[in-house]
Amino acid sequence: MRFHDVILGETNQAIWVKEGGHPSRLYVPRADVAMNLLTQSSRTSHCPLKGEARYYSVGAAHNVIWSYETPKSAALAIAGYLAFYPEITVEQL
Repeated sequence: MRFHDVILGETNQAIWVKEGGHPSRLYVPRADVAMNLLTQSSRTSHCPLKGEARYYSVGAAHNVIWSYETPKSAALAIAGYLAFYPEITVEQL
């Protein structure tokens, strides 16, 4: 994952999650992301299936990364994982 030329991390432990009527999203373990480059925002959102999401910003890109810190039981597989809006480049190598 990268934001412009800044490498945010790499992993071989990502999982694809179907997001209802949205495209599937790649969720990456938090341990594989340089969390020191992210700033937690005050924004939250709620998904009836997954629970409450917290958002992160990187550089000038605000609220482009999210995480379900304590997901509902149906979504426990994504606990400790991050997902990314298109502003963050995610490449499969």
